[in-house]
Amino acid sequence: MPGVDLLHAHYVRKTFSRHTHESFVFAAITEGVEAFHYGSDLVHAAPGQIALVNPDTPHTGHAGVPEGWTYRTIYPDAELIRAIAADTLALRGDAGFTQPVVDDPYAARLVLGVHRAAEEGNALAADSLLRLVTARMLRSHGGRVTPLAPLAAGARDAARARAALEERMADPPTLERLAAELGTSPFALLRAFRAAYGMPPHTWLTDARVRRARRLLDTGTPPAEAAVAVGFTDQPHLNRHFTRSVGVPPGAYQRARGLR
Repeated sequence: MPGVDLLHAHYVRKTFSRHTHESFVFAAITEGVEAFHYGSDLVHAAPGQIALVNPDTPHTGHAGVPEGWTYRTIYPDAELIRAIAADTLALRGDAGFTQPVVDDPYAARLVLGVHRAAEEGNALAADSLLRLVTARMLRSHGGRVTPLAPLAAGARDAARARAALEERMADPPTLERLAAELGTSPFALLRAFRAAYGMPPHTWLTDARVRRARRLLDTGTPPAEAAVAVGFTDQPHLNRHFTRSVGVPPGAYQRARGLR
């Protein structure tokens, strides 16, 4: 399905560092418990529940019980969710979800149905079930994302710092130099950046590098080349951070997508 990735995994000792996705995340738990930080809250998702993460929302992930957790996850891109919201709910603009865990066994079964249909090569069923579960969750736990308020001075500095890091990803400035370029202090910039994006600049930069590397991998770029292009020291450096965020190494990610 264009614009959709799927992941079926079982983790015991796996720990996802704080990261974001460009897509939405619908994770239906089938066994065990997943725990994750979402904003300032630590939440848990168990069988019959779905973990929901909006794009660009910092979160973590780890086992909530000793035996770990198993889930089937759908990563639909934001444009697809926007189109479904407009089609089914006449909801215009950016749509999102209001809580990180939904207790809805029927919706969880629909997520599993999307996976099974995709595994059987039944694109019509997979697409239909995805639209059904998305519309159901938007009706019960979704809505239009409220536009952000005008940026205060600190938030403007954070946005300018983010743009600078995005542009100079392969060779970023130090925090002190970046603050000087923006006319503020390192501590003030650190505090403003964390308030705006939920993580300090160096953590955000690592996350952004992984996201850009993923886009390069999607075009068939070898992992070693992608690592250097986004500013990682070498492929093992990319491997560590990519696996912490995506759940699989870059090579396995490409093989699963038929790119290697």
